[in-house]
Amino acid sequence: MKVLAWVMGFLLYGVCASAQIYDMEKGKAAFHSEAPQELISAESVELKGIVDAGKKSFAFRVNISSFMGFNSPLQREHFNENYMESNIFPDASFAGKIIEDIDFSKEGSYTVRAKGKLTIHGVPVERIVRADVLVKGGRLILSSRFIVSLADHNIKIPRVVSEKLSPDIEVTVNATLKQRP
Repeated sequence: MKVLAWVMGFLLYGVCASAQIYDMEKGKAAFHSEAPQELISAESVELKGIVDAGKKSFAFRVNISSFMGFNSPLQREHFNENYMESNIFPDASFAGKIIEDIDFSKEGSYTVRAKGKLTIHGVPVERIVRADVLVKGGRLILSSRFIVSLADHNIKIPRVVSEKLSPDIEVTVNATLKQRP
């Protein structure tokens, strides 16, 4: 987690003024689990992030305990305490590089691949995630949908609830970032 804080700090404060830096204006991360006996959905509006278009780098994070919208308060408690262990692993993050060469100074719609470390439950996994990007009016409007395997991040599902929780979770991210003046 210290490495992510250092990367975010470097991106936020250690870049030259002429770079194309986009800071999070608003963002939302959500997940959906569809299992035989139960549907679980929750979302957080506390997504934070930054994109350095000049360096083609990015860093995003979300506080795990900020997710809301579960079927019950008990379900949220189990999510935080039993599965995600948010007191030990408070954040999920994704940081890395944009693969495609895009001219972010030109308005338009783009599909990009983001390659980096997706860290959930303290376990970093190298991932390539597709995202749609709309460049408009000094803003980047991002949207992405991808699958996260709980096993990849050492998140254990007790047998007693295996019919209530999918081993593969659909994650969606929507964010608007504003270019720094």
